Amino acid sequence: MANSKYEYVKSFEANDEVMFPNLIVVRIDGRDFRRFSEVHEFERPNDEKALNLMNACAISVLEEYPDIVFSYGFSDEYSFVFKKTTKFYQRRASKILSLIVSFFSSIYATKWKEFFPMKDMRYPPTFNGRVICCATIEVLQEYLAWRQNDCHANNQYNTCLWKLVESGKTEKEAQEILKGTQKQEKNELLFQEFGVNYKKLPEMFRQGSCVFMTQEEDIAKYSENGTPVKRLRRKARILHSENIAGRSFWNVHQNLLKQLGCFAEDIGKINPDYIRSFLFENKLMPSTWIVIRIDGCHFHRFCDVHAFEKPNDVQALNLMNSCAVAVLEEFQDVIFSYGVSDEYSFVLKKDSKFLQRQASGIVSAIVSFFSSMYVMNWKSFFPQKELKYTPSFDGRAICYPSSEILRDYLAWRQVDCHINNQYNTCFWALVKSGKSKSDAQNTLKGTQALEKNQILAQFGIDYNALPAILRQGSSVFSEDVVIHEYGSSVEKLRNKVIVEYCNIIEQSFWEAHPGILD
Repeated sequence: MANSKYEYVKSFEANDEVMFPNLIVVRIDGRDFRRFSEVHEFERPNDEKALNLMNACAISVLEEYPDIVFSYGFSDEYSFVFKKTTKFYQRRASKILSLIVSFFSSIYATKWKEFFPMKDMRYPPTFNGRVICCATIEVLQEYLAWRQNDCHANNQYNTCLWKLVESGKTEKEAQEILKGTQKQEKNELLFQEFGVNYKKLPEMFRQGSCVFMTQEEDIAKYSENGTPVKRLRRKARILHSENIAGRSFWNVHQNLLKQLGCFAEDIGKINPDYIRSFLFENKLMPSTWIVIRIDGCHFHRFCDVHAFEKPNDVQALNLMNSCAVAVLEEFQDVIFSYGVSDEYSFVLKKDSKFLQRQASGIVSAIVSFFSSMYVMNWKSFFPQKELKYTPSFDGRAICYPSSEILRDYLAWRQVDCHINNQYNTCFWALVKSGKSKSDAQNTLKGTQALEKNQILAQFGIDYNALPAILRQGSSVFSEDVVIHEYGSSVEKLRNKVIVEYCNIIEQSFWEAHPGILD
């Protein structure tokens, strides 16, 4: 990031490192997935294709991130366990959380058609997430037992509920019938009323799914005489076990023992309150502006693989802007956003109570929605290009106490936009003229803005005449616009999310749009 007089705003970014020897677990779960399930007509109480899609996404996560060695999921939730010695992104909670949620969301949108070839995804899925710090292996064991117990209890209840609804009861009547019933009573209800033996339902429904990595021999190639050359490779394995927190399951898998440790004893009674005490929650300071900044992860490679134009691909920028517009339309507390290249900053109103101002919830919801939308909108901007692999974004939450400091933050990002774009425009002009990348870097080393403009002039480029979207970035915000309904001369005001490419450093922008920071 560029140096400027606005650099001081970086001091407001908090350190959220998960310290050793805590084990790191990231749990994600669907945001308003009941509505998502209804809109997409999932079978009740369980849709096997939807569960298999979740499992496929979990497998992709473990294949993408080698530091994740175990995961467990059911319904619309999944928990990912990192090896105890992980230094993944230096153990920063927000970075770890946002990357996993983002990648999972992108994969979910990408793989949808594999599992639902006859259904269009009508709107992007969103997942909330949080980091759980397990102080010991015993805490991890309790956590896993707690999640599997919830899987069983929820599935048993939902199986009863939807059987009653199918029999003619309203959902409210079914809820009243089940109120206060115990496990055995539910089993008897299912068997006596509907002939369902709960224990014979598919294991995936009753027990959930665990995915973990194993080392298996695989044929890498064949020698000249036809002999297979074998090598050990990481492979994801999926199992449905009755007790994933039991010694009999856990301690027979050597890779889990090596990366996490062993369970010394089996668990008796589960104490959910004890586990909740380890949930990593960071509530953001009240009466402050919240900024969620997201950045593309390894986007240099993503741009190269997808052959984006250099130094700027306007269609790629418009795709980013379309996702930002969707964020403002989806999350009413986001009142302004500013984006450049593969980065976007979203400003939540100062008095926002969104998700109780929990940093993990806000970051994960926005980065998840943005990632899903990026995949869904891809074809609209690149109709001739296949999405070769899924993008992911990391995110963080920062609080700014005053409008002046918030504006300095946004100014910092716009200054960064200008400096980086001017450099990149020069760099690629030199490379396209025949210089090597190393020579281009040496030519630009230590040059100032005026010198860069002179270099560009040699190639017939007037930097100040380049499109404003490249020089000033994109500002996205809501504004009342005048509309004329067809066949009527009456003017009406309608609130609409708009994209502008303008100078947000100068006072004139904020005077022209006083409602943004009011």
